[in-house]
Amino acid sequence: MSASHITKKLAVLSGLLLAPGVALADYALNMTQGVTEISNDIYDLHQLVMWICTIAGILVFTVMIYSLINHRKSKGAVAAQFHESATVEVVWTVIPLAVLVAIAVPATGVLLDIEDPSKSDVTIQVTGWQWKWQYNYRDEDLSFFSSLAADSNEARQLDADPSLKVKADNYLLNVDKPIVVPVNKKVRLLLTSNDVIHAWWVPEFAVKRDAIPGYINESHFTATKTGIYRGQCAELCGKDHGFMPIVVKVVEQAEYNAWIKSEKAAIAAAAGDSNKTFTHDELMAKGETVYKANCAACHQADGSGGGPFPGLIGSKVATTGSIEEHLKLIIVGKGIMPPFGAQLSDADIAAVTTYERNAWGNNTGDTVQPVAAKAAR
Repeated sequence: MSASHITKKLAVLSGLLLAPGVALADYALNMTQGVTEISNDIYDLHQLVMWICTIAGILVFTVMIYSLINHRKSKGAVAAQFHESATVEVVWTVIPLAVLVAIAVPATGVLLDIEDPSKSDVTIQVTGWQWKWQYNYRDEDLSFFSSLAADSNEARQLDADPSLKVKADNYLLNVDKPIVVPVNKKVRLLLTSNDVIHAWWVPEFAVKRDAIPGYINESHFTATKTGIYRGQCAELCGKDHGFMPIVVKVVEQAEYNAWIKSEKAAIAAAAGDSNKTFTHDELMAKGETVYKANCAACHQADGSGGGPFPGLIGSKVATTGSIEEHLKLIIVGKGIMPPFGAQLSDADIAAVTTYERNAWGNNTGDTVQPVAAKAAR
C-alpha cells in the first residue's frame, strides 16, 4: 500500500471521528479504580508496580542510550576486558531482589484480603443458570431470579427493529430484578452453578469468580459508595452467554431493610397465588410477561423458534398435546430445555402454559389454573 493511500485512509478516519454527532467511547489511560475496598487496594498495588517498572525502565534505557552514544567504536571506545566481578554480581542480584520484596509484601496482603470472606454482614448464594442468575439471601430466607431486562431481550431477538437497541435502557446490561446490598457492609458471595460453568463479574467491585456445578466458590466485596453497578457473565456458557448481565444496587442501610421487607411480602403474596383462580385474560397477560422473560430467548418472541429450538406455533405440545404433558415439559424440562420448576411459581407456570396454548393463532381455548401446575410438580 502506498504512502498516499495510507494518508487518504487516515484522513477519512479522522473525518469520521471528528464528525458532529459521532459517539466516541471514553478513552482511559489507567485501570478502573472501583468502589470497594479491595478494588482500591488492587488499584494502589497496580500504581506501585507501574511506577517501579517506569523508574526501572528509565534507568535501564538511560544507561543504554548513554552507552550507545558515548562508547561507540566511531569515537574510539575500546571495550574493557574483565570478568567475574563480585561487585557487579552483588549489585544486579540485590537490587532486583529488593524490588521484588517491595512488590511482594503489599501484593501478599492484597491477595490475603481477596480470599478472606470472614466477618461478613450479608451472605448471598449466587447460582448461575442458562441464562440468568439466582440470588439467595441466606440470612433473610429470600430467593429470586434475575434475568435480562424485557426491552433488551426484545431488541436482541432475530429480525428485531434495530432502533429497539437504542431505546433499550443499558442495552444487554440491565435486568428485570437487580440485587440490593447495603453500603459499607461486607457482602459474602457463595457461587455455584446449576448447569455449566458461569462467572460472576462486576469490574467496579474487582470481583470475578467462576460459578462451577457441584462446587462452592467464595468471594466478597464492601461497596463504599451508593449507586448502580453492572457486570456480566465472564465465562462462555452457551448460545445466550452474552445475555445474562449482573446489576447490583448499593443503598443505605435503611433502604436495604425496607427492600428486604417488601421482597418478602411480594414472595408471600406470590405463594398465595397457587390457590387463586385467575380469569383467562389475566393468565394471558401474565403469561406473556413470563414467556418474554424466560422462553423467548430460545423460542423467539413470536414463537417461531430457531436452530435447535422448535417453534411453538401449531406445535403438538402447545396445541394437540395434553395440558398435563405441557406442564410437565415446563416443570421438568427435556433435552436442551432446562427445568423451570424451581424458577417459576405455580401461577407463572399456569400463565405461561395458557399463553403458549392460545398465542400466535394456536387458540386452543384452554385455561390452566395454578392448582393444575401445583398438582403437576
